[in-house]
Amino acid sequence: MITNGRGPRGEAVLAIDQGTSGTKALVLCPERGVIGSGAAPVRPRHLPGGRVEVDPAALLASVVDAGRRALADAGEPVAAVGLANQGETVLAWDPDSGRPLTEAIVWQDRRAEPLCAELAPYADELTHLTGLPLDPYFAAPKMAWIRRHLTREGVVTTSDAWLIHQLTGEFVTDAATAGRTQLLDLDDVAWSPRALDVFGLADERLPRVVDAAGPVGTTKAFGPELPLTGLLVDQQAALLAQDVTEPGTAKCTYGTGAFLLAQTGSRPRRGGSGLVSCVAWRLAGESSYCLDGQVYTAASAVRWLTDLGVIEGAADLDLVGSSVPDTAGVTFVPALAGLAAPWWRGDLRGSITGLGLDTAPGHLVRALCEGIAAQVASLADAVTADLGEPLTSLRVDGGLTRSALLMQTQADLLQLPVEVSALPDVTALGVGAVARMGIDPKLTVRDAVSRWRPATVYEPKIDATQAAERLGGFRSAVASLLDRAPAPSS
Repeated sequence: MITNGRGPRGEAVLAIDQGTSGTKALVLCPERGVIGSGAAPVRPRHLPGGRVEVDPAALLASVVDAGRRALADAGEPVAAVGLANQGETVLAWDPDSGRPLTEAIVWQDRRAEPLCAELAPYADELTHLTGLPLDPYFAAPKMAWIRRHLTREGVVTTSDAWLIHQLTGEFVTDAATAGRTQLLDLDDVAWSPRALDVFGLADERLPRVVDAAGPVGTTKAFGPELPLTGLLVDQQAALLAQDVTEPGTAKCTYGTGAFLLAQTGSRPRRGGSGLVSCVAWRLAGESSYCLDGQVYTAASAVRWLTDLGVIEGAADLDLVGSSVPDTAGVTFVPALAGLAAPWWRGDLRGSITGLGLDTAPGHLVRALCEGIAAQVASLADAVTADLGEPLTSLRVDGGLTRSALLMQTQADLLQLPVEVSALPDVTALGVGAVARMGIDPKLTVRDAVSRWRPATVYEPKIDATQAAERLGGFRSAVASLLDRAPAPSS
């Protein structure tokens, strides 16, 4: 079923990236590249109190629709399917029927903040055990919240386990996704009885933790029966696709949020700079690790400006931003869903300062780009501190990399070259690579991942002194927010 006369190395695969605002699917051929594509939207609901939900049925429908569209576009059969997922989005569901018992609570949701405050005495222990700080962003606090407030029935898991069950009937999750729960022992890469006990989840039935590459089951959701052979959480899939496979290299994906990951090799690095230490992937039983930093709002902040009528969409960033030479003193901290790494203050909200009667839409756009780029620069500084050596460049992908203004601002504030992927959305490429490895165990990462060739490189256009001044203004604004907001209760 998984050969067509050319052998596994030449076969195309269907690679699906189930994301926050939509699902993208690519048909990937190792010789010809992308030969088919499809997409389907997903519309999370942003509710009062920092709640963000989505209908699980909409997630599944988007996966099936995008996959079928990509196959129709390619017009030829594939050998296997790979699935990437959002990571920290969770729901409860009936393992017998597959029926959802709750809405899916999206990774941006903050409803578990009181629960995290209650568990604060265990924060250091959990961080050392799992590599993750105690924060509602991760899956376990949301899972515990569901058990306390919604239902004790069925199983409660990350969204990938439900999607996999719907597609194949299997009950599994990959090691990297399991690592986003705060329930996985970082060193053993197995469910931690202690972490489960702390969150009140000791009696839960959890999915089996599997490698990123390997046969999981088969599905007829896309037409002919196909094996599911690749599973990986979204940001780690992007890390792999950009060939960030050696310690000291890093990538950043600019999507709904912005996510910077740096490879650390075969051992976890528990730093002190506020970054997450987590599994990058597990292949053939061997785990690789990475440092991970998050910016909660990137494209979602652009969408916020769009909803206000300042711009008509992300495509306007460069046009509107180039109408003025600078921010004219406007500073935007786009913490519209809180500040993540390295501050971990999800309770904070954004700020715009320095407004005047002469403030124009272009100033707001430039200030937003600078705010996103400054947060990413803070993450890069944290990586440098934890690894003990500076990054030499940053590889980037995601829809917002189409903005030359944002990418140039990023290079300026980092004082590093910013290497832009030829394909904005590379997560599917990463899960496609592990799907191919799942077909043919002889394939290595080097065989499956294309050599990195950026489409564009942005070099800094300002000097280090100017960069430090602009970063200083942003960091002063963050410090002001921190001073005004009381620390979360513990």
